[in-house]
Amino acid sequence: MAQAAAPASPRARSATRLSAVDVVAVILGNALEFYDFTVYGAFAVMIGKAFFPADVPGGSLLLSVATFGVGFVTRPLGGIIIGAYADRRGRKAAMTLTIWLMALGSGMVAILPGYATIGWAAPALLVVARLIQGFSAGGEMGPATTYLVEAAPSRRRAFYGAWQLASQNAGALLSGLFGFLLAEALPKGALEDWAWRVPFLIGILIAPVGLRIRNRLDETLDTKTAHASTGAVLSDLFRHHVRPLALGFLLIPGGTVAQYFLGGYTATYAITTLHMPTSVAMLGGLTVGVSGAVFSIVGGMLGDRFGAKAVALWPRVLLTLLIYPAVLLVVRAPSAGMLLGVMALLMALQAMSGAMGIVLIPRSLPAAVRTAGLSIAYALAVTLFGGTAQVVFTWAIQSTGDPLSPLWWVIAINIVTILATLALRPLPDEAGAR
Repeated sequence: MAQAAAPASPRARSATRLSAVDVVAVILGNALEFYDFTVYGAFAVMIGKAFFPADVPGGSLLLSVATFGVGFVTRPLGGIIIGAYADRRGRKAAMTLTIWLMALGSGMVAILPGYATIGWAAPALLVVARLIQGFSAGGEMGPATTYLVEAAPSRRRAFYGAWQLASQNAGALLSGLFGFLLAEALPKGALEDWAWRVPFLIGILIAPVGLRIRNRLDETLDTKTAHASTGAVLSDLFRHHVRPLALGFLLIPGGTVAQYFLGGYTATYAITTLHMPTSVAMLGGLTVGVSGAVFSIVGGMLGDRFGAKAVALWPRVLLTLLIYPAVLLVVRAPSAGMLLGVMALLMALQAMSGAMGIVLIPRSLPAAVRTAGLSIAYALAVTLFGGTAQVVFTWAIQSTGDPLSPLWWVIAINIVTILATLALRPLPDEAGAR
């Protein structure tokens, strides 16, 4: 078995020059991955009507968002298998695999017949597609983030690592953009009948585009010092690095729940709770995507200046304090301007904190288990908290009648993340990165 906790060799790191094209290669594939995964949330209302019976008012929507949650079930498995694969065979090989899998899941959603055509076989096959997408998404984030952090100059790790969350928000931006354009260009009947499938067809482009741009990347892992098997990677991780793994797991939920409320649930919330037009709801998703992408990078710049931990902490504290009164303003004055302004502000805080939180986790783990640890912590947390988020939000509103009820869940989970952020420490050889 290879030596545990072996970092990438200086030779391997020096061979990797993180040019702008390299960054685009990593984040474009990641953006397309998360575009494919999050576009489901933007079209949950339409998907519910297409794939589920509507015998009970609100039932098809609840089943639709529950199926969205199913995609999170295989995230931990993807994090374990693909994360360990990246620590054995390289970050580049793992990122190539995830692109193929996500394209397969997207293609299935795009072409599946609806409930009216094949009955319960339609939602059953939809679940299979979501499981494939979840497995891929669970394995994508770890290798992409690890690659950015390992290949970056030592004093720019926060900035380059922040592009990971920026790419996720770029994916949300793309899904919101397509939703808005479709809602504006087509009659409502067409969007609900067939046009919602168009973004999933576009998602199939993940495979050729992602493979082409990622083939030019240099590898950051020194495979000569890597573990020889998946079992060896996982054994090292769970025997010697349980504390950073556990804290990494607890650090993720606050950002995940907030991200899915502000990003994935914005369109559903605007349509079903605020009764706004579909075009405004989709524009809300677009606004959230822009704010998230921009302020993730701002967070990275601030992280290199003031420390990644400080930037992960204080915007999270502000978000926890402001989210209830801010959304209360939207509920009491549900105009398009109010919705877009509040969501953009809250997403700015979420993006700055979330980008640096993700960067902190790989800094706390050695290279030999870095991707597996990050992937497992992230995938487990996203499965348990992100996968249930839309169901919790929808159930809370439908059962209480209070449009603000989901916010108490968001606030409680963010308090946990704040405490985990305070407790997480970088490794001694990473301490200079703060």
